[in-house]
Amino acid sequence: MRAGFVALFGRPNAGKSTLLNRIVGQKVAIVSNRPQTTRTRILGVKAYPGGQVAFIDTPGMHRPAHRMNVRMVDTALEAMRSGDIVALVVDASARPGAGDRSLLDLVRPVEVPVFLVLTKTDVVKKPALLPLIDQYRRERDFAEIVPVSALDGTNIERLEALLLGHLPEREALFPEGFVTDQGDRARVGEIVREKVLWHTRAELPFAAAIVVDRMEPAAAGRPAAVYCTILVERDSQKRIVVGRGGAMVKAIGQAARAELEPLLGARVFLDLRVRVKAAWRDDDRLLDGLGGAAE
Repeated sequence: MRAGFVALFGRPNAGKSTLLNRIVGQKVAIVSNRPQTTRTRILGVKAYPGGQVAFIDTPGMHRPAHRMNVRMVDTALEAMRSGDIVALVVDASARPGAGDRSLLDLVRPVEVPVFLVLTKTDVVKKPALLPLIDQYRRERDFAEIVPVSALDGTNIERLEALLLGHLPEREALFPEGFVTDQGDRARVGEIVREKVLWHTRAELPFAAAIVVDRMEPAAAGRPAAVYCTILVERDSQKRIVVGRGGAMVKAIGQAARAELEPLLGARVFLDLRVRVKAAWRDDDRLLDGLGGAAE
């Protein structure tokens, strides 16, 4: 059989997490329309007849401004350098710029097969897509160039088949039925953070982190209990998260519970507290406690 790691590598908001979820067939990575949504390495594994592919979703490459961002970039580079295949994920609906040229420079010396995966093709007209493919083909000898849409599924199966065909022959890397290495605690924190991203605005998403303080399993006649702290950097951000009369944090909690209950298989009591912690993104000790890059 064939098996190996495929590193999904690209700029922020290129669609890496949406692509991972589509391929794996379930939500293992949170998504939003905000850049830098993914802050840690996220593994999603899919089994095929005669093969197994471990997809590594990585933080988007960007210029780091805080210790947290430095760790995010280091995580992405480490995954890129250790994959059996590198899938350079590019948003086909965005005009190429200096950031894309920097990514090409990073993957140019990579010796393993490098795929170019052009995402969001459902919003790109074909006449505009072909020149983009030609432009990238002149930049590097890619193993494959595959335009896809994770939204409607276009070319996803073809991408999977091509990736599997380029992986080495070896035994499965993970046991049967294994999907992700994200434990319940990490997934709970990510789900809550996703709802903060969707319900807030301005610069707040970059300055918010979730600490899962405590989790208690459901018992007879009692729901599971989850206690989380939403960290922000300023009092003004806390006011945004709490909302008038607590309306915002209540909406965040309701949206999070809707996903937490299927995940934990029980009714959930969710307690959300909002705390100001100035400059937490530069606090290495706190980042260590958050798993290295802010759950």
